[in-house]
Amino acid sequence: MKKNSVYLVLIPAFILMSCGGGDKTDRDKKGASGGIYKGGILRVNEVDNIRSLFPLAINEMTSYHVASQVYEGLVKYNQSDLSIMPALARSWEISPDRKEYTFHLRSNARFHNDPCFKDSIGRHVLASDVKYCFENLCSKNINNTQYDVTFKDRVEGANQFFSESQSGKVRTFSGITVVDDSTIKIRLIRPDENFLNILTMSGCYIYPKEAITAYGNDMRFKCVGTGPFYVDKVKEGEAIIMKRNPNYWGSDKDGNQLPYLDGIKWSFISDKQTEVLEFRRGNLDMIYRIPVEMFHEIFGDLQKGNTPRNIDFEIYSSPALRTDYYGFNLQTNPFFSIKEIRQAFNLAIDRHKIADYTIKGEGRSADYGIVPYNESFEKAGYSYKTLRGYTYDPDSARKLLSAVGYADGKGLPDFNLQINSGGGDRNILVALAIQKMLKENLGVNVNMNIVPWAEHLENIQSGKGDFFRYAWVSDYADPESFLTLFYGKHVPENYQDRSYINLGRFKNKTFDSLFTAARMEPEKKKRYQLFAKAEQIIIDEAAFMPLFYDENFRLEQKNVKNLPENMLNYMDMSATYLVPKK
Repeated sequence: MKKNSVYLVLIPAFILMSCGGGDKTDRDKKGASGGIYKGGILRVNEVDNIRSLFPLAINEMTSYHVASQVYEGLVKYNQSDLSIMPALARSWEISPDRKEYTFHLRSNARFHNDPCFKDSIGRHVLASDVKYCFENLCSKNINNTQYDVTFKDRVEGANQFFSESQSGKVRTFSGITVVDDSTIKIRLIRPDENFLNILTMSGCYIYPKEAITAYGNDMRFKCVGTGPFYVDKVKEGEAIIMKRNPNYWGSDKDGNQLPYLDGIKWSFISDKQTEVLEFRRGNLDMIYRIPVEMFHEIFGDLQKGNTPRNIDFEIYSSPALRTDYYGFNLQTNPFFSIKEIRQAFNLAIDRHKIADYTIKGEGRSADYGIVPYNESFEKAGYSYKTLRGYTYDPDSARKLLSAVGYADGKGLPDFNLQINSGGGDRNILVALAIQKMLKENLGVNVNMNIVPWAEHLENIQSGKGDFFRYAWVSDYADPESFLTLFYGKHVPENYQDRSYINLGRFKNKTFDSLFTAARMEPEKKKRYQLFAKAEQIIIDEAAFMPLFYDENFRLEQKNVKNLPENMLNYMDMSATYLVPKK
């Protein structure tokens, strides 16, 4: 992680007074033990609207950022180093065969106060609540996007429970056992080194049955969790107001009850330039993902060493576990079922030019595959150096097209590239660059279709988009979280059903065999070597077009404290606080 104190010299239109740091409250009178301050409203912006805050329906970062302040699972990440920490479970044991996990729940963990409970008072969390939520996780539902990447093929009885979920039969989940009100056991099919990581995911968040009964599909925004904040008001597409949960179980090392903040205000300004302007005005406390078109305007001043003036703030940056890529739907477009065409597309684009000039250093060229370079992965045995990615080679690309009868692109139709709007102009700039490269190098015409994020996701999950832009942020720090995107078992048997994870509906028996073997391998070095071999398969098959590996950039007002950056862009605001401005 890099941290820089930055002072910008601004063009006249942006010479604005800095008054950031949260709502006007009496937080400067609320100093607590350990030098922290209580109170204040943290103001954060997301550029994309939220699709759903219901834990099973969350499959994009905007919803995850918001929901992770409201809901909790048995365990969670340490925001600084991504180590596993207790959450609703105060402790756990793992059996000698590493297949059974016994979790002991906190006695002081309660659900938020809500009208779904008697007298609107939130009750204690029980082991039966955990079992109920895990049964929902393993049940067919149009809103359930989480089963495939959590308990499927991992937890004993999960697959059978899922397959029988619409049968009307009384089902038994053999891998989940409630021992008593505060103890629950989970039995795995085989040892799984990532299982605790899996339990941090939104699909494993805990909520009460009473809320499902009372609100049903309205739980898209009607949230009842156990987290440090609860949702007070929602104005869809404009703002979500969260307030401090006064009954939260957490406290810090000095005995101060968490959270410190009075609340969080999430706004949804879709235009990045407007968002940056609001930050500079002091109306936002934190923003991330700087627009490409403003990147050098902001970061250029670091190199010029300009004198401080008007606005000062912090910049945090770190390599992200995120890959931006273009996907091919191999089932909907017959031309993309031809491997040589997919390979030609990959060879015809100059990734270094895109990284250096189009996105101006905001990411690194995707020289490997879907798994971005990570030093800890390499040290653990992930053999990046043996991976053969795609270099810019238009001559070889043209030869491949000619070999399958489409010399100079003749005979090929126009291809329709779907990208999502939002987040500044980066998606459009990258698409224009690739559109030009494919035309100049292959004679291929690419039309661009720009749609809102929710429509974009709906189209590609339901198979309506055959050539599409996507980005994957790892759910946990392991290559498996990237490679699962191409696991054949994630492709639904019925073509009409949504494919939530394997968006390109890629299937390859060799890849699946290596991927499965890697998941079963207990030794990390061997597991990573198997994953790398699996990745070479999807590279050779050109199952997708890797573009660049992203970088995390976050701007914070200087009085925002204890909100560390990490490669998963995971945010836990329970211990964040605001220092009063002088």
